[in-house]
Amino acid sequence: MRTVLITGSAVAVLVAAGAITYAVAGEGDDAPVAVPSADSADAGFARDMAVHHQQAVEMSYIVRDRTKDADVRRLAYDIAQTQANQRGMLLGWLDLWGLPKVSADPPMTWMGMGGMASGKDGSLMPGMATNTELKKLGTLNGRQAEVFYLQLMTDHHKGGIHMAEGCVAKCTVGVEKSLAQGMVDAQQSELTAMAQMLKERGARPRD
Repeated sequence: MRTVLITGSAVAVLVAAGAITYAVAGEGDDAPVAVPSADSADAGFARDMAVHHQQAVEMSYIVRDRTKDADVRRLAYDIAQTQANQRGMLLGWLDLWGLPKVSADPPMTWMGMGGMASGKDGSLMPGMATNTELKKLGTLNGRQAEVFYLQLMTDHHKGGIHMAEGCVAKCTVGVEKSLAQGMVDAQQSELTAMAQMLKERGARPRD
């Protein structure tokens, strides 16, 4: 995961400076590669995961203000920083490709699953918390906040892993596929850690 993040960070810096070429955003060859289309898996994943990541960042900062537990605060900080950085990379690629950051199509259409999430109460994609759940998280303190955050983030990671696996299978841009695989690996590891943290608090993931 560290290698992916270092590589991605370097790419993000070059994007911001306007110095990156289309070839760098592809397979890394000297020859230019085709820019993904707006309805491609590459563009769809970048748009959808940017939205998915933004909610994880939001939840993580909420819980950091609701608990003094060092382990939960450390996890929340790591998730917020990692996913904020990855979100910047995804949006940077869309800018590089000259593609819109929003689409008229339902989320996950690029996976052939455009009707999977209803979007009801703000849950735009599988695993995402509802607006009601986010508000509830902001009212809890201590152990209750820790447990609810860990449960929400467990669901969130499961949905995110499913989407990232979809990009690994369907995306064509090499660096994006590598980032997606890094997300799968890191979030699976975090799922194991969160299950243990829930157990230590006498709780378990939601069904």
